[in-house]
Amino acid sequence: MNDSSGAFRIALRPGWWLERLDGDGGVALQEVLALLAAIDATGNITGACRACNLSYRHAWGVLRRFEALFGVPLLITRRRQGTELSPFGQRLLWANRRIEARLMPMLDSLASELQEELQRLLPEGKPHLRLHASHGFAVEALMQHMQGHAPGLELRYRTASEALAALDAGECDLAGFQVPLGEFEPAMLAHYRQWLHHDDHLLMHLAVRNTGLFVPAGNPKRILGIADLARPGVRFVNRQTGSSTRHLIELMLRRLDIPVSRVQGYENSEFTHMAVAAHIASGMADTGIGVETAAHRFGLDFVPLARERYFFALRKDLIEQAAWKALLAVMQGAGYRNFVGQLVGYDARETGRIQTLKEAFG
Repeated sequence: MNDSSGAFRIALRPGWWLERLDGDGGVALQEVLALLAAIDATGNITGACRACNLSYRHAWGVLRRFEALFGVPLLITRRRQGTELSPFGQRLLWANRRIEARLMPMLDSLASELQEELQRLLPEGKPHLRLHASHGFAVEALMQHMQGHAPGLELRYRTASEALAALDAGECDLAGFQVPLGEFEPAMLAHYRQWLHHDDHLLMHLAVRNTGLFVPAGNPKRILGIADLARPGVRFVNRQTGSSTRHLIELMLRRLDIPVSRVQGYENSEFTHMAVAAHIASGMADTGIGVETAAHRFGLDFVPLARERYFFALRKDLIEQAAWKALLAVMQGAGYRNFVGQLVGYDARETGRIQTLKEAFG
């Protein structure tokens, strides 16, 4: 925290510890996990040491300590072929990736709330814009691009329905929601209409994104569409109850007259696209639904199902406020638009466009 300006940023990160059964304290895994991730990325310990800013001797000390603790090797070293993680080391790293994918959005949301609460108590503190939105890569990127821009943006990750209900109740300034292009748009809009009002609200276009099924590389079970979710032996992982992505799957299954009871794993859910991807990449499911970016980041294949427009809904009176103009400048700026446009499966050509509900949906 800077005493002269009161400028600070709160960040929360997941971490895990091993508690010793002999009662002799706990052991943090952060250092060894970072080292294993670097070895996995570089293929050798020397490169991993440079990436983690560790001495070669210290890195080996960390590895030997945890190999003794677990009782199994973490690495497999082959002469002239580099170093790779052992099966146990790989599983340890995957476990950490699943933890981060599941918890980071919730921790980011909580950190944003804490920052807003503390800044309200600072001298000359200015109120932040309050954004409620489902987790997405364009939203995540917006928070990064808004850093350092006063008065800032407070984010709470919520489902689209929760976000729009909060906007309607005056509990936030911006609400994120997505609508699929094509045949499922009317049904999704009907779900949202109770909170969106032509006289009160405008829409800010964020991006168009590809949503579909994630499958392991090579698509070993030949999953090509929604109908395959009902096949025996296909394990599915869903998004959380109340999410728009889950509602879209329900609409697609209903169109094919497939009851959700026929989908193995339908009630198993994850909170984010990345958590769904991590779930599948770790072998715990054969397929799940999310945006293409997450599949790409986990090395999964992607079966497209829909193109979705992602919007921020806002009250019309917000556009006169200085805080809104600062946000608009960032969203319409080349830096943010170029970043979103480079996300796999995202189209940023209309990012920052303001529309009425009638202009957007007719």
